[in-house]
Amino acid sequence: MKRRRISWCIANIIWIILFAVGTAVIWTREVDGAGVTQTPELKLFAFIALLIAFIFPLIIQVIWLIINFKVSKHVL
Repeated sequence: MKRRRISWCIANIIWIILFAVGTAVIWTREVDGAGVTQTPELKLFAFIALLIAFIFPLIIQVIWLIINFKVSKHVL
């Protein structure tokens, strides 16, 4: 049980770091990979796309948390 909770926390920390780095890259870049100058509107659109991409791992993490709680209840 303890290993599952620790691995869940580590996985969440990794996802949070990846999201923070992606957000920092989006908001600090002046020109994207295609050479388009980034306006605040384009940065917001790119951020929303990043947010949508991170919804799937978030759903997996919530399911993993629920499973961990159910398994820990059965162990007690």
